[in-house]
Amino acid sequence: MMDKIETPDLSHISSSDYENVYEPAEDSFLMLDALESEIPYIKAIKPTICLEIGSGSGIVLTGLAKCLGSGCAYLSVDINSHAARVTQRTATRNSVNLEVVNCDLVGPMLSRIQNEIDVLVFNPPYVPTDESEIDPKSPIALSWAGGLRGRKVMDRLFPLIPQIMSPNGIFYLLIVKENDEDDICKVMKSYKWHGSVIMERKAGREYLKVLKFKHVKM
Repeated sequence: MMDKIETPDLSHISSSDYENVYEPAEDSFLMLDALESEIPYIKAIKPTICLEIGSGSGIVLTGLAKCLGSGCAYLSVDINSHAARVTQRTATRNSVNLEVVNCDLVGPMLSRIQNEIDVLVFNPPYVPTDESEIDPKSPIALSWAGGLRGRKVMDRLFPLIPQIMSPNGIFYLLIVKENDEDDICKVMKSYKWHGSVIMERKAGREYLKVLKFKHVKM
């Protein structure tokens, strides 16, 4: 199988869907490109479970699943019920099998996926915003509004990484400059996870980066 991620067919998603679901943009395509550059490494660890948190349209996990094939289980979660439904439709449209769960982060699945995740992908709501902009009743706002430093959601995930990742697991995180890469890596280092930048790109006023984290063996 080629080490190339083809952009999934999204022709089934309507403009009305995008009123409630994040439309793929520069950040989505940067994550796809970053994962494509990592395919040889990902294949080498022989993953059995890949998880995407905040799947949105499903473009990223579907693309990864099409590339890696059926030897791996694919799990996606999104707090937005509209996004969960669209992700499922994207998987079906592209003939891949995803298990889609509508929940906040890994919520109810934590005990089930304890130290089981080999590949974790997260393109979080990273835009720094005032807390008042985070409207729980607005599915679209939840997809981009990140609170103080854009870190409100990702900071909740970091303590869970040692609990859900397998010993050889890898965690891919998309951030912007304002999220403070150095501080994120410092936080993750406290959990014995080492971070590095694998791809970066300027997109309008945003400077995007994809970080890769691996567990530091003691």
